[in-house]
Amino acid sequence: MALELDSLRQSLAALERSLAVADDRRTPGDMDEALRETIRAGVIQNFEVAYEQCWKFIQRWLRENQSPAAVDQSRTRKDLFRLAARCGLIQDPIPWFEYGDARNLTSHTYSPQTADTVFNAARRFRDDAGYLLRQLEANP
Repeated sequence: MALELDSLRQSLAALERSLAVADDRRTPGDMDEALRETIRAGVIQNFEVAYEQCWKFIQRWLRENQSPAAVDQSRTRKDLFRLAARCGLIQDPIPWFEYGDARNLTSHTYSPQTADTVFNAARRFRDDAGYLLRQLEANP
């Protein structure tokens, strides 16, 4: 049974749109700090949603296309990402470990430095999540 990927497509599109606003060079350089923080917060929120959906879709795909026992033996998300890499869903599990760490930062603390860390992770995540979506679409 093919996975219904619309929610993943939508969350990745929302992340892409928020990053496009953050990167818009037409925005004046003297943008109000509150507006900059709001845009950054939007990127971070979209990253959180997209990341959560990505790992859940990885888990669903692996359950349907690999042995459910193999997925159940993946006790951690890191194990899940390693298995996803072996199956070709993602290129390298290491960046996904970092995205998970960045996601966890957002739920435990807030500081401008943390926000910058997660914001930069969201930029890198965009391409890796797009690769995952293309693999899921190509290998229903």
